[in-house]
Amino acid sequence: MTHPHKIVSREEWLKARKAHLKNEKALTRMRDLVSAERRALPWVKVEKDFVFDTTEGKKSLAQLFGRNSQLIIHHFMWRWDLGQGCVSCSMEADHAEGAIVHLANHDVSYVRVSRAPLAELTAYKQRMGWTAEWVSSYGSDFNYDYHVSFTKEELAKGEVYYNYQMTKDGFDELPGLSVFVKDEDGNVHHTYSSYGRGNEEVNGAFIYLDITPKGRNEKEIMDWVQRRDEYPVAGGAPACCHADKSA
Repeated sequence: MTHPHKIVSREEWLKARKAHLKNEKALTRMRDLVSAERRALPWVKVEKDFVFDTTEGKKSLAQLFGRNSQLIIHHFMWRWDLGQGCVSCSMEADHAEGAIVHLANHDVSYVRVSRAPLAELTAYKQRMGWTAEWVSSYGSDFNYDYHVSFTKEELAKGEVYYNYQMTKDGFDELPGLSVFVKDEDGNVHHTYSSYGRGNEEVNGAFIYLDITPKGRNEKEIMDWVQRRDEYPVAGGAPACCHADKSA
């Protein structure tokens, strides 16, 4: 096996590792700073009455909080062209499943929202074996207002507003995360949204791969990701939101 890396003594390796540790610690401190800035962002009161289809009937945004005062919404990208969920959103959902119990016991509710008929979401949820609440914003302005769904008119212009800028990404649905808080008077406020690669840190597989010698080993972003029930035992063609658009 050939490789581009030097083979050194343990002492030489330790010297290089300690040098790299300085940057790792700097990144940790920067992450703490960014997290503090995020928590200090101003809030926007949600004035519109959004209604979602759920397995328990119609629910308002405020009702999605359950008993908690904080709510994380996973804007789950539904692939209308494929009749199933986006692979990257599916991967993110896999990771969230293990965190839900910890979030729920730390005053945070987690809900997936997609602009697709509830029956389709429920069927896909069962296929994937997920437990998180997944509701439909089909027929609501919610996805449009939080810039993860786009009208035919917007798409016809060749650019849509996504990740706080105009982009030429031509999908009618895109992924994101939004955070809301409910105050003591029951008012709901929007505190944060992130899109695109801004959500990478909630996907632990990325971080695990980043500490391996080959890293993510991708030619195009996420070209290796597949839905959990589509991975072959060995080999197989990769798929992603961009790669399987023409499937």
